[in-house]
Amino acid sequence: MSEFDPNAVASEDSGIFGLPYTEAESALVYVPVPWEVTTSYGGGTANGPSAILHASRQVDLFDLEIMRPYEAGLFMLPESAEVRAWNAEACAKLKNNRHAEKSIQYANAMGEKLNQYVFNETKRLLAQNKIPAIVGGDHSVPFGAFQAIAEKYPEYGVLHFDAHSDTREAFEGFTWSHASIMYNALQHIPEIKKLVQVGIRDFCEEEYDYTHQVQKDRVHVNFDLHLKHEKMHGKTWAALTEKMISPLPKHVWISFDIDGLDPSFCPNTGTPVPGGLTFDEANYLIAALVRSGRTIIGFDLNEVSPGIDQASEWDANVGARLLYKLTAWTLASQGICQQNRDG
Repeated sequence: MSEFDPNAVASEDSGIFGLPYTEAESALVYVPVPWEVTTSYGGGTANGPSAILHASRQVDLFDLEIMRPYEAGLFMLPESAEVRAWNAEACAKLKNNRHAEKSIQYANAMGEKLNQYVFNETKRLLAQNKIPAIVGGDHSVPFGAFQAIAEKYPEYGVLHFDAHSDTREAFEGFTWSHASIMYNALQHIPEIKKLVQVGIRDFCEEEYDYTHQVQKDRVHVNFDLHLKHEKMHGKTWAALTEKMISPLPKHVWISFDIDGLDPSFCPNTGTPVPGGLTFDEANYLIAALVRSGRTIIGFDLNEVSPGIDQASEWDANVGARLLYKLTAWTLASQGICQQNRDG
């Protein structure tokens, strides 16, 4: 590391963000999950991790808010060829028979295998005192990480950025659907004491009832409509963020579906919805969480898609920069990196 120049241009064969670290040398390790089996509209998210890796080499490492986060050591694991094969097999199975019972059962079985893979990888990293970060793929992929985190933290919260509530029960028959990740988390992981959702603007009536009646004391939904109305009536984003994070416990996992942002930042994501947060609003909210004294114990970033033809680099560019900010604030929350008071 003594010979590494953070101001130099990254080489094409370098690691994430152009860094030279190994897994053993890194405080935070990214697990890429090339998965989009249950994607219900646009595709391409299986290529999100590799697109982010490529785009990350264009991210300047100097950060005004956090002092040299890269010095903690950051490493992205190689993509699992096995997971890539599972994804291809399941997608091919569903292509022409999406609603057939055998196809749905097959996809559900593959989803269970994927959950176990993510669980095992996350647990392995936690055992080595690494901070885990899951890079999807569609938003179904972090379930195994939620389970592994629950073994280490008997009580934690989830801060969920998304356009969608993701509390549908087995959407389209798929138990492990990207539209069911938070339903599955709430149903199966009692260690998740609070779920705070931000930017929600596309949901069905059943989801509204589930979050406001069935899980009313556990889930706090910040609808995009209400946030925009409060801003229009003079509320500052600072005041709104303070209110949003207030229900969260000491330890927090961040689950970030990139479509929580305004779709101008992620036009190729699978299910874009008008409205949403700006990049700066999302970063400010994460910063406010850290400055409140809470600890980010890990995170996932999902639904980044370069498009089916992979012609556009914009989504991956935004995704890589969001990944770096999530990383920096996570490290700062754990006291590994210092905040820059001049930032």
